[in-house]
Amino acid sequence: MLVDSHCHLDRLDLSPYNGNLADAIQAAMARGIDRLLCISISVENRSTVLAIAEQFDNVYATTGIHPLDVSSGTAAAEQLVVWAKDHPKILGLGETGLDYYYDDANKAQQQESFVAHLSAGAQTFKPIVVHTRNAKEDTLALIKQYGDLETAGVLHCFTEDWDMARRAMDMNYCISISGIVTFKNAEALRDVVRKMPLDRLLVETDSPYLAPVPYRGKKNEPKFVLEVAQYIAELKGVPLEELAEITTANFERLFKPA
Repeated sequence: MLVDSHCHLDRLDLSPYNGNLADAIQAAMARGIDRLLCISISVENRSTVLAIAEQFDNVYATTGIHPLDVSSGTAAAEQLVVWAKDHPKILGLGETGLDYYYDDANKAQQQESFVAHLSAGAQTFKPIVVHTRNAKEDTLALIKQYGDLETAGVLHCFTEDWDMARRAMDMNYCISISGIVTFKNAEALRDVVRKMPLDRLLVETDSPYLAPVPYRGKKNEPKFVLEVAQYIAELKGVPLEELAEITTANFERLFKPA
């Protein structure tokens, strides 16, 4: 069985399912994806994400604020601690992190928010879901300074270099790979995956974004995590069943779902 360790169920295109989220989740389950982690990105959508997790037994949630959403509302560490304890279905904090690619002018506020999430994670013993783009050194430095290296976290939808992956793993972080690994121009990422130890690997869709080949250009959804896993299994030279078992165990070790 597989886990989609990062998806945005509140943003899926449900037109193939007549607007029914339950059918989209069932379509994933029919392909062997038995658990999904629905990710919060803002003050505004956190209640929607939690409501989805409460509705479905096999869906879990995070709570947090994406670095590109900090301008529309942030939360202090104390508030994040309260949110993280809201419900047993909340497994982690985020997604948070730093994105200097799309917002180079707002570094200070992004960093302040990231530090708040790292602090709240340390206080609540919950892992951090990290978005990082064009912010390698700052991301690693803040994790090292403010993060709890026991509960740690995951660099999701990883697209950076081997040096960043190695240094993050040295701080007990996992690396999550999305459908980007299947893209024609992603050879550098494939090289990272080849080098990675299996016990630090997670798989995700980041749906509705970044659908893997052969669905690239279409709206992504959790059932396509199977294609991501199949591709990675081939890169690693292991059977799909083994990769599924290991990545599921990694998810359970990191997020500790009830």
